[in-house]
Amino acid sequence: MRQTTSAPLLRLEGIKKNYGAVRALQGVDFELQAGEVHALLGENGAGKSTLINLITGARRPDAGTLTLAGRPLPGLDPAAARALGIACVHQQPALFAELSVAENIGLRLEAGGAWRRVDWPRREARAAELLQRIGAEFPASRTVRELSMPEQQLVEIACALGVGARIVIMDEPTSSLTRREQEQLYGIVRGLRAAGTGVIYISHRLEEIFALADRVTVLRDGVSVGTHAVAAVTEPELIRLMVGREVSQLYPPAESAPGAAVLELRGVGCRAAGMHGVSCTVHAGEVFGLAGLVGAGRTELARTLFGLTPADAGEILLHGRRIHPRSPPEAVALGIAYVPEDRRRHGIVLEMPVAHNLTMAVHPRLFPGAWLRFGAEQALARESLRDLAVKCPGPDALGGSLSGGNQQKVSLARWLATRPKLLILDEPTQGVDVGAKSEIHRIIRRLARDGLAVIMISSDLPEVLGMSDRIGVMRGGTLAAVLPGKSDPHTVMAAALGQSS
Repeated sequence: MRQTTSAPLLRLEGIKKNYGAVRALQGVDFELQAGEVHALLGENGAGKSTLINLITGARRPDAGTLTLAGRPLPGLDPAAARALGIACVHQQPALFAELSVAENIGLRLEAGGAWRRVDWPRREARAAELLQRIGAEFPASRTVRELSMPEQQLVEIACALGVGARIVIMDEPTSSLTRREQEQLYGIVRGLRAAGTGVIYISHRLEEIFALADRVTVLRDGVSVGTHAVAAVTEPELIRLMVGREVSQLYPPAESAPGAAVLELRGVGCRAAGMHGVSCTVHAGEVFGLAGLVGAGRTELARTLFGLTPADAGEILLHGRRIHPRSPPEAVALGIAYVPEDRRRHGIVLEMPVAHNLTMAVHPRLFPGAWLRFGAEQALARESLRDLAVKCPGPDALGGSLSGGNQQKVSLARWLATRPKLLILDEPTQGVDVGAKSEIHRIIRRLARDGLAVIMISSDLPEVLGMSDRIGVMRGGTLAAVLPGKSDPHTVMAAALGQSS
């Protein structure tokens, strides 16, 4: 990887930022060279988002200095940052859902006022060219609402490329991408570096840091605890720097053998979801991993089992009894729980207190006859917070005040309160830090040990291999293979791609 010794493109010195009594940053130093990929690591709450907000002008520091190519930036705001060539690809895409991809890209890149005349052919052509550069396989005319989360992230990357940015910040850019899409992104990042662009790369996937970055800076509790050349540091050392302790057994082993069959699928299909002929069995005490490329049918299967897109072919049996869930309330009543992929849209209500988030799936049980038993709600919430070791001030804290890992725990606790027989987890550790990921893995293993049947969908192949007792590989809307949990990764990918291993 490229080593640079020239004056930094971006320099932050002694940066401090407080939010009331919360000291988000406490004298952070950070440098980025032109033509460098500099990784920024840290657990959720370590200060990464605050630092990025300062670089993009969304917030201003309370103390310290920012310089760009030696030029001080005392009053940086978002418009000035964009004009200076600073672009950010956020983990949660900030796109207009009802507009097309071309319109979203045009609004980011085109100059002029609101009443300017739009050159539609040129806008479409420019958007198509940018999508082609990043290997996107959807047309610029597609409405953003029709895109998956990975596809929306690719649109964000296209926007950053389009502005010809000198500095590109990538915040968890591969959190929901398939392996093939990740490799495409790696090529884009390397191309930016070769063109002299400075890239700040944030990821919880340490293998990406070793594959892409030249240097890495680790934040912990608002302080930069070290900057190292990637070639001179090991993965265990980075984990120790991030969490201040050893994180052992990221993928804890199974503690008991699978029991009786809980779920049996016989040729299940759903025309609306593009799914057909799915047959498998999931047992009590088993973690059944679902692997496959985006669009292969993993989430579609979960939505069918949860009654969001009911099956129109085949049979679904739960504990040997044929069922046909036609809505989420029916699925919950049958004993099926589903923690969806996008926790911000479907998993947790950010503006709602944690207690309400935890109990909304069990209102009929908690408030029988419409009696408001807030004491019972608080008691259940406190028990759930304690059981899953959720870090928050208490049940009355807002969901949006929690870190990503703790939001995911709250979403999980909500569905555990329904006392399910089958738990479906869609990307359970997406976008959470290594410490929270380890905790969530231990929770999943504990639930399986207690007899729960778990289906875990993940685009993180090491997670699928490390956590699954068996692996179902989806391809083209059906289950292409069922493999042992410790299978070779090449075997899993070959099945996902329809190739012989």
